[in-house]
Amino acid sequence: MTDTAIDVAADVPEAPAARVAWRRTWVDDRPALYGVAEPSGPDGSPAGATTLPVLFLHGWALGYRAYRQSIDRLVSLGCRVYAPALPGFGGTPDLPRRHFSLSGYADWVDSFLDAVDVDEEVFVVGHSFGGGVAIKTAHRHPARVRTLVLINSIGGSSWQSGPTLKPIGDRPLWDWGLHFPSDIWPLAQATKVLPVVLADALPNLVRNPGAVWKVGQLARRADLTRELQELRERKLPVVVLWGARDGVVPRAAFDAMCTALGSEGEIVDGSHSWLLADPDQFGEVMTNHVEVAKLARRLEDESGGWSRNHPVFRWLRR
Repeated sequence: MTDTAIDVAADVPEAPAARVAWRRTWVDDRPALYGVAEPSGPDGSPAGATTLPVLFLHGWALGYRAYRQSIDRLVSLGCRVYAPALPGFGGTPDLPRRHFSLSGYADWVDSFLDAVDVDEEVFVVGHSFGGGVAIKTAHRHPARVRTLVLINSIGGSSWQSGPTLKPIGDRPLWDWGLHFPSDIWPLAQATKVLPVVLADALPNLVRNPGAVWKVGQLARRADLTRELQELRERKLPVVVLWGARDGVVPRAAFDAMCTALGSEGEIVDGSHSWLLADPDQFGEVMTNHVEVAKLARRLEDESGGWSRNHPVFRWLRR
């Protein structure tokens, strides 16, 4: 079904020129809202086929608008970014009860990409809960994903209670709540993060408090190490990023994800929402990963398709 433009977001002064629209489409016969942003060509028209298609999956209780400046950094790198409001958030209806799971979210993402006519592998960026959805999407729908970037993502198998490592499913709700305030401190960071978080989280809480609660419960128990191990066996490029002061997704969970992938991961300065507090840092971190994906895509187009086991591709991943 044809998408309908609803609104055009105002430009962020620090961001490069980009065409941005907030749109509505239909996914599995239900409405869905999403943002789409892309660079402009020399004449102001969309850059078109030269751009790298990117799917950006937001964190728990948030949506596209909270990440606007981070998404603008991706646009400046030559990306066309699709940022859906995941079911239960931003005006997109909940998943049907029988499909409420990370697998259900992954299947919804697959249908969403069909709805917006994306017919090639995408560069997927997932933050927090969105990272868990990204992992499941790559696992269940391998033809959809070119590269996976997980930012302070759920899905690790462990958390630490004192000196003891425990399964993530045993982590009590009060422990999650205890660490959430640390995500917006110190004060200098709070003035950047808190306004953008509240701008999305409060409307979501008012509009659909049940979804906020249910998705939070789903996120805090997620153990996706088996899926990550399979992605490793498939040789899918996966980048794991983690903020050094994140207490929401603990270090033990990050380490477990890296172990499952056989990767060291990357630790950056910041807390759970560091990409909101410092979108310029996010742009810098993403530059190399985007350029590698763009080069791999170009080589693939020139060769008519090639395997991830190709020596050139292995060299690009180093």
